[in-house]
Amino acid sequence: MGILDWFKNRPGQYDPDRVSGELIQWAVEKAITLVNPRLKLLPNYHKLLTPAVETTIEFLRAQSSALPVVHSLSSKNWSSDPALRAFFVAPTDIPAVLGSSDNLRTLFAKFPELDEAYVVLGMAYNKQRVFGIALHGDMVQRDVAQTSVNFSDHRARICSRDEQHLRRVVGVEVFEYLVSQALTEIGEERVERQELQGNRSLIRARLKLLQQHGPGLGSMFGEAPAAHSEQARLEAELLENERQLEAIGGNESVLETELDCLKSVLDNPQRYLHFEPTRLRLSTMNVVLDESSIDRPLDVDFSVIELNGIPPVRRAFVLGRVARAEIPPPQKINFADAARYL
Repeated sequence: MGILDWFKNRPGQYDPDRVSGELIQWAVEKAITLVNPRLKLLPNYHKLLTPAVETTIEFLRAQSSALPVVHSLSSKNWSSDPALRAFFVAPTDIPAVLGSSDNLRTLFAKFPELDEAYVVLGMAYNKQRVFGIALHGDMVQRDVAQTSVNFSDHRARICSRDEQHLRRVVGVEVFEYLVSQALTEIGEERVERQELQGNRSLIRARLKLLQQHGPGLGSMFGEAPAAHSEQARLEAELLENERQLEAIGGNESVLETELDCLKSVLDNPQRYLHFEPTRLRLSTMNVVLDESSIDRPLDVDFSVIELNGIPPVRRAFVLGRVARAEIPPPQKINFADAARYL
């Protein structure tokens, strides 16, 4: 099975609630396929990589407890759900964000019988010091130093038909992210090895496809996936690279270095990512309240993910349940108005 076949069959294999020999076998084969299929030429590659894969799986199981509870993403719930009040300035912002998700529209179109779906809502999360007004007893104080929280750049690209499947998809995305970090480090090592100059394009192509093909953890918290034409170009290049891989064979010392790099990353997943459950006591203006405040606090729960790889990323996110009725109709192009600007 080639790397493209993995992408076409990527969801649903990772189960955070059950660690089995089948799951470990799947993870080992997936990591090898994504990095370099020639690693299978090494004797005992499976035995050498299995402990590192088990370490990553146990890490992911522990981190899964940090995933937030599911929120019903609905404009009707905006006034009653403190989290939605904090995340969105107005209730109309919710359907606008959901309607911009092509993946969510595709899911509902693919399953007409589906009344609701589940998504990962990712957001930029920033704190800043501001000066505002505070009430202490009966006295109004001005220019009081406060901490304001801002959520922006909302994205809802990873979605699924049910919550459990969505959590499994997130596990797959995290695993692929760790493998992509190993690819990055292997690529840097190859730059320093003159005898492998001709193979650098292989690493770059595989890394780009891993980061850009499909929803991916990168598009979950980073930039949008590549255009279809760009993906098609990368697929064609990758197929040619894999043909060359089969013809080239392997240099054992180089392959051992690559396997060691992959093993090191999977042995230490905590170096590359971290989930942090977060609870804030906020005012209706998203100002952090301390214990002495007489304002009624709104307890807002979400998770923050920190990706310490290249590039580093820090994003807030929650899991959301979305009713089909919350997705606005797609906007139609007004050709008459467009023609006026030609």
